[in-house]
Amino acid sequence: MITFQNIKTNIITATILLTCTAVNAQNDTVRYVGKTLSNIDYHHGQLSPAVGVHTTQIMRASREHPEKADGFGWTYNHQPTMAYWNDTFYLQYLSDPAGEHIPPSQTLIMTSKDGVSWKMPKVIFPIYHIPDGWKKEGVEGVAKNLDAIMHQRMGFYTSKDKRLFALAYYGIAMDEKDDPNDGKGIGRVIREIKKDGSFGEIYFIRYNKSWDKSKSAFPFYTQAKDKGLKKACEEILSDPLVLQQWVEEADRDDELIPLKKPYKALSSYHLPNGNVVGLWKHALTSISKDGGKTWEYNPLRAPGFVNSNAKIWGQKTSDNRYATVYNPSEYRWPLAISTSDDGLTYKDLLLVHGEISPMRYGGNYKSAGPQYVRGISEGDGTPPDGKLWISYSMNKEDIWVASIPVPVTSVVTENANDIFNELPDGQELKLWNTYDLAWASTKIEKKADGKKWLTLRDQDNFDYARAERVIPFAEKMEVTFTVKPEQNNHGLLQVEFQNKQGLPAVRLVFDSDGQLKAKNGARFGGVTKYEAGKEYKVNVKLNVKTRSYTIKVNDEKESTRIFYAPIDGFERIMFRTGDQRYSPNADTEPDTDDYDDLPQTGKLIPEAVFNIQSLITKKL
Repeated sequence: MITFQNIKTNIITATILLTCTAVNAQNDTVRYVGKTLSNIDYHHGQLSPAVGVHTTQIMRASREHPEKADGFGWTYNHQPTMAYWNDTFYLQYLSDPAGEHIPPSQTLIMTSKDGVSWKMPKVIFPIYHIPDGWKKEGVEGVAKNLDAIMHQRMGFYTSKDKRLFALAYYGIAMDEKDDPNDGKGIGRVIREIKKDGSFGEIYFIRYNKSWDKSKSAFPFYTQAKDKGLKKACEEILSDPLVLQQWVEEADRDDELIPLKKPYKALSSYHLPNGNVVGLWKHALTSISKDGGKTWEYNPLRAPGFVNSNAKIWGQKTSDNRYATVYNPSEYRWPLAISTSDDGLTYKDLLLVHGEISPMRYGGNYKSAGPQYVRGISEGDGTPPDGKLWISYSMNKEDIWVASIPVPVTSVVTENANDIFNELPDGQELKLWNTYDLAWASTKIEKKADGKKWLTLRDQDNFDYARAERVIPFAEKMEVTFTVKPEQNNHGLLQVEFQNKQGLPAVRLVFDSDGQLKAKNGARFGGVTKYEAGKEYKVNVKLNVKTRSYTIKVNDEKESTRIFYAPIDGFERIMFRTGDQRYSPNADTEPDTDDYDDLPQTGKLIPEAVFNIQSLITKKL
C-alpha cells in the first residue's frame, strides 16, 4: 500500500542517494569489503551465526495478560536504548496502546542485574495532555482530548559526576498520519534515575519554539534547585554528538544542532586518532575531526553496506576492535553484525537474530522483524563481562536484548562435548546460540536430582524456544544427544542438522502424538515411540557423500535413512519447539489499513518441556 509516509521516505532516500554520488570517493569513510550478503528469502538471511549470542525477549506485549507484560496491555513498543550504571542494565522504550503516532504515549524503563532477568517496566515519562484548542502550524485540526506522542533517538546520559539521566521527547501528532517529530512539538524532557531505583522530578531541557511555554506541565531545567541536574543539562547542551541525535525533533533551525539536515538516528564512536565515525539510517556515514561540531562531508551511503530505513549501531568492542549491528537488507530482517580492525573497513557479516515472531497485534506503521537496534553509547557504562550488549524491538511490539561474545567469531574449532551438569556454572551455554522468550524459555535448569539440563519450555501459541550449537565443519560425523521429554501428548521438539547457512538436511521430531519421527522428503517416518519422563539417547551418524544417515535410540536397532535435502557439510545443530517459519517474506504487504490482530492473541497453550542432558559430536 502506498502511503504519504512511504512517498516522503522515498523522496528523502532519493535525495540522500543523489548526495552520495556527488561525494569524492577518496574520502575517509566506513566501508564493507566482505563478500557475504543476506538472502531475504530466509529470516536468518542464510548468514552464519556469531557464536554464543544469547537473545532474550524481556517484554512480550500482551493486551490480554498485562500482568505478564508491561502492566498496561499496550502493544506498540519500540525504540529501546540502553545504559549500564550502578552495576545495573537500564533499558528505556516508548509505548503506545496499538500503533505508531497514535496517542496516548509514554516511556517506560526496565532494569536488570545480569541482562537476562528483567524487572517489570516502570513509567518514567508519563502521558502528557495537550491543551484543548492547540493548533499545529501547517496541519488541519484543533486539539481536543489529545495526548502527546513520545519520540526519542537517545534515551540516557551519564553526567561527568556519574549521575544517570533519562531523556525523552514529547511531540504532537494531530492524526495518525501526522509527523510528531517535525520540529513542531512540545520539547525534550530530562529526569534523573537514582541509585535506589527512584526517579527525580521531570524538567524540560529544550522546547520547540512553536510551543507556548506557559502551557508546559513541567518546569524548565533552569528552575531546578538541584545544581547537579542543571550542570548535567549544560553538559548535554554543549555536546555536539548528543545534540545531533535530536535533529528530527528539534526546530529545523535550532542553532544547537550542528548538522541541520534530515539524517536520522545518529550512532557514533571514536577512533584512536580522535576522529568520530558517524552512522545514520540507510547506513549513511561521515567523519568528524572535532567531536561532532562539523563533519568532513555530507553523510554518504557507506560503500558496500546494505541497509534501509532502520537504525544501524556502531561501537568499539572490548577487544579494541569495532562492530556495526544492523539489518543488512531493504527489510528489517535479519539482524546481523559486522566487525572491523580499524573502525573503517568492515570485513564480515554474521547473524545475531534470525527469527521473526508473528506480529500478533496490528497497528499503524508496524514493521516486521528485529529492528531499531541500539547498544550502550560511549560514556553510558561498560558491562564487566566484555560482551557487546544491544537492545531492539521485534515487530515494534516486543522488546529484546542480545549479548554478543567478544571477540566476535563464527568459527568453532573443537567438537561439542557438552554434558551440561559437568560444565562450570554460568558457562554451560558459552558456545550455544539461544532464543529465549518470556513464554517459551531456553535456559539451564537444575532439576530435583540436583543435575543441570538445558531446558526448553514452550507455552507460547505463536512462537517457540530454540537452542543452536555451532560445530566444526564435517562431511561425515557422529552426533549423540540425550533428551528427556516431560510429556508425550502435546508440544514438539525438532532437532535439525544444518550447514553453515542454516539449511537443514536432517530433521528429527519428538512429536505431539508420542512418536519420534524423521523427515523423509515431504513425509515423516516413525523411528520409535517415546514416553514422558524417560531419557532417550539418540545416536546419529551422517554422511554427506552418500546423503544418508543412521539413527539409533537407546538400545533399539539402528536404521538407515536419506537426507531430505542435500547440503555440502554440517556446521550447526539446532533444537526447536516448533515448526520453522517462512512468513513474512519479501512479498508480504506492509501498513495494512485494517490493522487486524491475529486470532486468540492472548492464548496460552499447555506448557511442553524438553530437557537436553548432553550433546556430543565427533568427526568421522
